[in-house]
Amino acid sequence: MMKTVGWIGLTLVGACLAGRANASQMSVQVRQGPLRSAPSFTGSVVATLAYGDRVATLEKRPGWIRVSFGEHTGWMHQSALTPKRIVLQSGDATAQTGASSEELALAGKGFNAEVEDQFKSQNKEADFAAVDRMEKRAVSPKALAEFRAKGELN
Repeated sequence: MMKTVGWIGLTLVGACLAGRANASQMSVQVRQGPLRSAPSFTGSVVATLAYGDRVATLEKRPGWIRVSFGEHTGWMHQSALTPKRIVLQSGDATAQTGASSEELALAGKGFNAEVEDQFKSQNKEADFAAVDRMEKRAVSPKALAEFRAKGELN
């Protein structure tokens, strides 16, 4: 009986270690990738990861991946991650740091600097001052949390 229990225990420990060793690795592909407490853009930011950081994937949900990086664990939007290993090289050239998460979101919608320039050239009468002001606005995570609580938003 003791041999059977010992064998089962070793098998379980081995399976756990093998699963951990085979955890999928991904790279952060944006300049700054927010690691969030929940799989939502309204989840609080627990850490900010940099371009090229390697993370271990723990769980996947539609659009979101739960990852661990050092002592931090949280959720990142799938658009901020790639299965490719990103290698930063030293040298005289300026390093390419990838796109920001905002640029990726816009690109996913087919919007980029070229499209914006084309739209502006075709709509010279349009006033973009309000858009420029909105782009400069920043809402703190605390203010966003207060807004969600006051509006009873989930």
